Amino acid sequence: MTTAPAPLSGVVPPLLTPLTAEGELDLPSLERLVAHLLDGGVDGIFALGSSGEVAFWDDARREAVLEAVTGIVAGQVPVIAGVIDMQTDRVLQHVRAAERFDLAGYVATAPFYAITGPEEIDAHFRAIAAATDRPLWAYDLPVCVHTKLSAAQLLRLGSDGVIAGVKDSSGDDVGFRRLAAGNRAAGSPLTLLTGHEVVVDGAYLAGADGSVPGLGNVDPAGYARMHRAAQAGDWEQVRTEQDRLAALFEIVFQPTGKVGPAAGVGAFKTALRELGVVSTNTMATPMSPIEGEAVQRIRGILQSTGLLESARA
Repeated sequence: MTTAPAPLSGVVPPLLTPLTAEGELDLPSLERLVAHLLDGGVDGIFALGSSGEVAFWDDARREAVLEAVTGIVAGQVPVIAGVIDMQTDRVLQHVRAAERFDLAGYVATAPFYAITGPEEIDAHFRAIAAATDRPLWAYDLPVCVHTKLSAAQLLRLGSDGVIAGVKDSSGDDVGFRRLAAGNRAAGSPLTLLTGHEVVVDGAYLAGADGSVPGLGNVDPAGYARMHRAAQAGDWEQVRTEQDRLAALFEIVFQPTGKVGPAAGVGAFKTALRELGVVSTNTMATPMSPIEGEAVQRIRGILQSTGLLESARA
């Protein structure tokens, strides 16, 4: 069971899952993507998160991803793994399956589909933590699981040694600031990572220890530069880097008729294909890849934010 915050901070991108045109795991592209992240200076990798399309994978695909990623990373940075599923017993199955891999911890959401309240959510996280000696992060993702994890509950779980940290993708900046303030007042039992990639600068000012940006798959070096600037107290550089990354994030608004991961993850995959990192922008079914004029608009944004030139260098 987790007893202290895990020493994981900085930039920890939620790794995309590259696929072949036929929808199979694309190992050569995965190797290039991991190398792209490591070369960009990331501090860790989060496999099997929502950006990794974990909700679409069967157990065999999940294990194949973890085996490949941990093998490629080979201990160069910590790897944490999503064990996300609808109910506790399924999550515990994922934990047991993942114990054989070299992982720095697990990430879990609240239960979903069935409506649960604070009592069930508390029992859920305590059961996961009791099943492993590895650190556990709570993943606050109300847009997908339809439950907002309260600061009070997260701080209680952290103070009790159940969770080591929080991956906050709630989009609730007021809530995050309240969590950060409460964390400081409680002696910082939690490591706080924001998934809100266009306001990481504000999260750092509020007290974030790092970020888990989906856009970090496309530009890991930009997020690494911003983290270093924040550590140095160079807030003008932090703002400059965040402004450029916010401009890059416009790629997710280029597809028409697509929402959710089909637009967001689809745009990230399309950008990485255009940068030569992955071979296709294939998505998990039933989502279709981005095509046509949207691809050209994404290329234009890559050009204007300096990434195409960097890829050619």
